[in-house]
Amino acid sequence: MPTTLRPEPGMIIDGFRLEEQLHQGGMALLWRVTRVEDNQDDRNESGAALPLMMKIPFLGDNDDPTAIVGFEVEQMIMPRLSGPHVPLFVAAGDFTSNPYIVMEQIAGNSLRARFDAAPLAANEVVAIGAKIATALHDLHRQQVIHLDLKPSNVMFRENGEAVLIDFGLSRHDKLPDLLAEEFRLPIGTAPYISPEQVLHIRNDPRSDLFALGALLYHLCTGQRAHGNPSSVRGLRRRLYRDPIPPRAHNPQIMPWLQEIILRCLEVDPARRYDSAAQLAFNLNHPEQVALTERALKTRSDRWHWLLKRWFDASSFQPVPHQSAGRQLSKSPIVVVAINLAKGSLALDEALRTTARRILLTEPGARLACVTVQKTNRIGMDVLTDQEGQNLHVKHLVELKHWARPLQLAGDRTTFHVLEAPDPAAAIVDYARSNDVDHIVIGSRGTSMLRRYLGSVSSQVVAQADCSVTVVKSPRAAQERRN
Repeated sequence: MPTTLRPEPGMIIDGFRLEEQLHQGGMALLWRVTRVEDNQDDRNESGAALPLMMKIPFLGDNDDPTAIVGFEVEQMIMPRLSGPHVPLFVAAGDFTSNPYIVMEQIAGNSLRARFDAAPLAANEVVAIGAKIATALHDLHRQQVIHLDLKPSNVMFRENGEAVLIDFGLSRHDKLPDLLAEEFRLPIGTAPYISPEQVLHIRNDPRSDLFALGALLYHLCTGQRAHGNPSSVRGLRRRLYRDPIPPRAHNPQIMPWLQEIILRCLEVDPARRYDSAAQLAFNLNHPEQVALTERALKTRSDRWHWLLKRWFDASSFQPVPHQSAGRQLSKSPIVVVAINLAKGSLALDEALRTTARRILLTEPGARLACVTVQKTNRIGMDVLTDQEGQNLHVKHLVELKHWARPLQLAGDRTTFHVLEAPDPAAAIVDYARSNDVDHIVIGSRGTSMLRRYLGSVSSQVVAQADCSVTVVKSPRAAQERRN
């Protein structure tokens, strides 16, 4: 917008009436707006008109040039985004006349309000972290890395879903990275910027996981993991200086939660989680978190580790051809659904062979071994076997026995006993709620009854939102006859 034009209530810009100024930030003004003429595209699923907001950049001669370039970036990226974890894009104005972006106004609160109350209870921190990780995974699947995750850029809808806003510093796999082309200084928010961003590397989605780790650290402790440096030299300290372990600030933090936070804050992206979905998975299944020396640390590393990281940082190189899409393709969550009640040795081995093949081709994959303990729709459930052993525990042991020949590292495998009357629905629901990429399930052959009612595997194939591999064993029928 021309610098001589001052937005005022009642002003109409390209069919949008300015109603009320909501916020004045460092780079833009936010106004509540309404359309002069009704438009069906501005309605939600129930048909009600969406509240709209207009973002107007500052374009004065003395303003930060990154604000102008960042606004261009946001104008390019927002029309390509969709889903519940981003605001709905409505319209944009050209820089030759009136630059603006009109988008859905999120009715909920930002994460910033909760930071004033930190440290928060662990269960609230975990719930917040899982919601943000889910939103990040959805963003990364759309080939966008946020690169400026901070409290004010996370909103929550009334239903609790996290919404990411402000894509001025973001990068899209398929668009020019204008910020990298035009600027050489680190671009981001000091407490949350990742080590690789300090080194001008902007093509790794795991940078967003570092920022989320910094958010969780602050919510758990009330302290910033790396302070709030105001110089490039201060930012570079995170390349070799590890944060004080969260439990040193707050002993009430569980070891598994410290494990997750410190893994997110690793200097080397390869030592963090491979994807936001895998991070969300651990936050939602704390009993499955594999603990390392991170979990029990009570102080920062000694000087010889700092010296090693300092030398490593001096030779730090970007991963060639890295992108959000490429990283996600290398780090799927794979579920193997195992029927412990009616399994066969041949089918078990066939499932392992298929799982092994997938894991060999996807080194960053996580394997979740799942079985369903069928429960009654009506009436009492049997919780123990004839020897009095707890069935849930028994099934967990059997799952671990099944996976032992795969010889996977502890942090790559988890085990889950689902209790449900409908095994197929339980497997599909589990896959949806955990952003599973691939289901491997066995099929025990055919029978007249299963053809009529539909087998579990066929129901999973029909209902799942992800890829499904159905494994059959030619020896299974012979084993059953014997």
